Amino acid sequence: MLLPTIVAVLIIGLFWVISYNSLIKYRNWVRESWAQIDVQLRRRYDLIPNLVETVKGYAKHEQETLEKVIKARNLLISPENSPQDKIEANNMITGALRSIFALSEAYPDLKANQNFLRLQEELSGTENKIAYARQLYNNTVMKYNTKIQSIPTNFVATVHGFKEEQLLQIPEAERENVRVQF
Repeated sequence: MLLPTIVAVLIIGLFWVISYNSLIKYRNWVRESWAQIDVQLRRRYDLIPNLVETVKGYAKHEQETLEKVIKARNLLISPENSPQDKIEANNMITGALRSIFALSEAYPDLKANQNFLRLQEELSGTENKIAYARQLYNNTVMKYNTKIQSIPTNFVATVHGFKEEQLLQIPEAERENVRVQF
């Protein structure tokens, strides 16, 4: 009678340890995947002043566009912002950068400027890396949240205070179909 009880306690204990360790592993993956996004956002943050300075020389009267980029850039790096706040600031930067790149159409000299072209290419590459990092983050969060919600690990998650993470979502405006008019 004592042996089956000991075996049952050992099995439950082993299950608990394995479940807890797997939850820790998934939570750490979520944090690491957010860190990858943060690295790319920081890279973008560092590139923006160079882009703004390059554009300033060509488009002095486009101060409002440049100010939007700088404001969004400052919001992005603020340490008290949550990941979702940083993504919203990132979306603001994306919109502002589109405006800057649109300026290049109005200023042929700017469009031909090697610094501008190089910065535009670097920012484009960084945008692709951010998009990939966001996909990785959402995939990792989905796996982590599934682990937390699934029986029997949900018992371990509840006891140890594991909380669901939020998926990163694109703003409603970016979900609309692009209209092309000729």
